[in-house]
Amino acid sequence: MSPAALLEQAQNALLLSVAVALPVLAVAALVGLVVAAFQAASQIQDPTIAHLPRLLAVVAALVVLGPWMGGQIGAFAERMLVMAASR
Repeated sequence: MSPAALLEQAQNALLLSVAVALPVLAVAALVGLVVAAFQAASQIQDPTIAHLPRLLAVVAALVVLGPWMGGQIGAFAERMLVMAASR
């Protein structure tokens, strides 16, 4: 495999990792923002209130998005193995 092709595939792998992680991170950020607004409005500053909803939302997002994430990673791995086998 040429260095240019290897560099392109490394870039594709990094972009895939961002694309797979971004929806879960967005859910965590959105839930964190909602919880922070609730805490500011109610003046409850318990750290458990900040972490528990975010944890539950991330787990739910992983359950919902897990098959898609696994499919994307599996398809990329299959492309890489086919490319390696054809060389």
